[in-house]
Amino acid sequence: MNAVASKKQTIIVAALGFIALGLMAVIFYSPIWWVSLTAPNYPEEAFPDGVRIHFHMNGVFNGCQKVNKAEIQEDIALDCVHEMDTINHYVGMYPIAAGGPVERGFGQFLMTFMGIMLVGFICVRPKLRMAIMGVAFAGLLVWMYLTIYGEDGFHLQSAGYVEAMVTSMDQEAGDEQEEPEIVIGGIVGVLKKSLEDSGVVVDLPTDRDARAQVAPVSEKERMIEQLRLTYEKDLEHGRVEEPWNGSSFQVMAWHYGKSLGRYFNNQEEIVPMVANLKIALHAAFIGLAAAMVLLVFGARKNGGILYWLLVLVPMALPVFFIIDYAAWLWWYGHTLNAMGAFAVKPFMPTVFGDGKVAQFATHSYPYIGFFIMLVLSPILAVAALIRKKQFKDV
Repeated sequence: MNAVASKKQTIIVAALGFIALGLMAVIFYSPIWWVSLTAPNYPEEAFPDGVRIHFHMNGVFNGCQKVNKAEIQEDIALDCVHEMDTINHYVGMYPIAAGGPVERGFGQFLMTFMGIMLVGFICVRPKLRMAIMGVAFAGLLVWMYLTIYGEDGFHLQSAGYVEAMVTSMDQEAGDEQEEPEIVIGGIVGVLKKSLEDSGVVVDLPTDRDARAQVAPVSEKERMIEQLRLTYEKDLEHGRVEEPWNGSSFQVMAWHYGKSLGRYFNNQEEIVPMVANLKIALHAAFIGLAAAMVLLVFGARKNGGILYWLLVLVPMALPVFFIIDYAAWLWWYGHTLNAMGAFAVKPFMPTVFGDGKVAQFATHSYPYIGFFIMLVLSPILAVAALIRKKQFKDV
């Protein structure tokens, strides 16, 4: 095979690979699947899509839209995540936030991990590939450690993940904080007011100091502060033992326990489940770190199963999502709390299509992000076939 043809194949694979990287970034920020409940007590006029929620890589979000009709006036859209939790708890189902805690908490790392794998697949020079992947994985590992275990590491989580955690606890993510009113009295205050009434802009040192103290706060930081205040209330009441350190490990474990006990506060069941989550978080961290080392080792040569995993794993993303989604639906339907208002036999919720639970019709279908996954897979399949032919002809 001549060098010109090989170079052309390298360019094509690189182009397909970078297109795939762009699609993966879009997938992370897109709703992947939607679920809706419809029933006679949720009329179509007020609930055009029923009680609807959207699954993302880093959380579950409200899928209900604000209704603007002459007979219906809404300032904000109904929080259908909370509405669905309320419906589900009557049959003993745990809140939505109790599902997939590790996957959601590690979502940004998993997508970055697969992105690095694709960059490694694109590179045809083994030594350069090992160097790129080694440096990139080292950076990812540091980011993971600081986020999961570092003090205030929760600030390094994605804004969407933080929002999903806040809203799942019925805390409005959009509440505004009022800035303190600064009152200047005496002669200075009278003079300042007189000048301002005359159109003169007055900027006193006290004004500058006040502005410096009231620093702009991002929406994400404000939501984290809400979580911290809630945590500290639990600390005051003895529901948690350790002071707030802001690590994702602490926040995720606390939030998981709080979610499990939201409707069914049976600590004999909750404490072991939280302990299992902590083990799973450690295992996920160690497992990803080990996978990084193994893939860098496998990058030392072209070909071989470890090399092909660099493209096969991202290619199988829709399969992984369906398996994980179905497994958690099974968990919801088979981990029913006895404290539910109605006794229901364990069941498998509908993974795809329409179903029926009591008086509710259930609807479960793929959404934008999943369709992008289905575009991603054949693009990577074509890139893999071209690269295989390139190696074969060398």
